Amino acid sequence: MKVKVIGAGLAGSEAAYFLAERGLDVELYDIKPRSFTPAHSNGDFCELVCSNSLKGADPFSNACGLLKEEMRVLGSLTMEAAENTRVPAGGALAVDRDAFAAFVTAKIKSHKNIKVICKEILKVPEDCAVIATGPLTTDALSEDISGICGGQLHFYDASAPIVSRVSIDFDKCFYGDRYGRGGDDYINCPLSKECYDEFADALVSAERAVVHEFDKREIFEGCMPVEVMAARGRESLRYANLKPVGLKDKDGNKFYAVLQLRKETESGSAYNLVGCQTNLKWGEQKRVFSMIPALKNAEFLRYGVMHRNTFLNSPECLNADFSLKSRPGVFFAGQITGVEGYVESAASGILAAINLYEKLKGREPKIPDTTTVSGALSAHIAGATEDFQPMNANFGILRPLDKVIKDKKQRYAALAERALENIKKYRDSLI
Repeated sequence: MKVKVIGAGLAGSEAAYFLAERGLDVELYDIKPRSFTPAHSNGDFCELVCSNSLKGADPFSNACGLLKEEMRVLGSLTMEAAENTRVPAGGALAVDRDAFAAFVTAKIKSHKNIKVICKEILKVPEDCAVIATGPLTTDALSEDISGICGGQLHFYDASAPIVSRVSIDFDKCFYGDRYGRGGDDYINCPLSKECYDEFADALVSAERAVVHEFDKREIFEGCMPVEVMAARGRESLRYANLKPVGLKDKDGNKFYAVLQLRKETESGSAYNLVGCQTNLKWGEQKRVFSMIPALKNAEFLRYGVMHRNTFLNSPECLNADFSLKSRPGVFFAGQITGVEGYVESAASGILAAINLYEKLKGREPKIPDTTTVSGALSAHIAGATEDFQPMNANFGILRPLDKVIKDKKQRYAALAERALENIKKYRDSLI
């Protein structure tokens, strides 16, 4: 049986290789080297933006490192390529970018069960396919995907930082919804006038990340960065996302300004800074948002990002096995699903391929549980949420431990040990 994989980036290459290794005939479609997206220039597959794109290596202190170890357990082509092209970089898994892309491309093109076809796919196949076309999916295919998904396709990624619940200072914040409605859905972080003024000034003066030309149109028309709002006037945030109206603590106290945190995971292990989508550099985000008293020692699980990133409203469109709800034989993988980052994209390619293979064998989906990073990302793309945004690997999305461990280093190590034990059980469950 032939399987189509559309897109030969990390997710598509992982999916094609996994399926081919199991004896399926794979047609891998990509527009390269005949055409390039604005972000690409190399004719090889799996082009990385920098040598450190794969990020941290240690599975016991870095969630992306843990995800890479899970991928190794599952037989990842990305990890094989990285080990063969690795360059010294301390605690990071850095690679020679050209050698990395060449290694993957050679593996793919030399595989007896993979046929590489240089062609733009304009429509979503009806069955037996993995779509892994990345954040710069071509216009025609984007339009068809959008139509199939009822318009549930986003063309920019404007997200706020996420912090770990255990790092929030609860002596300086309180639970509660505006006007007492809806229970305790939000954590409210009050600011005095002095603190608010300093915070607003810091937002305006902080250094911003560079925005590429192909990013600009969708971002700034679609979503207002918090630093841009602050620049419109000293009081602007108090009439927008930091408005204190309708918020009182248990003693009835009112406040000059309030930043709200909203639960990002069902377990409540991570919270989103409501309305704080930002284009500040990551170091600046930590410095500025840590000026809020309740977040003085906050552990940032994900920083805010703003760039073009074509992605599905996956909870509406996809199942946790990465299959399309309206066409169960079609699977999506990569950043288009709402995972953020090269490693996360590659992992989703493996998971989509596993479940397409299971389906073709007449078996039920097999999804890692949420004690693993792989399973937690799968749960994220399928989980109902008020404002779905892409997610990267972080310890905050994992199912919490049965016991509270306040020391971050010890907590991360315990989470990693549990994850690695369970991903091996998952691998062993695959026939």
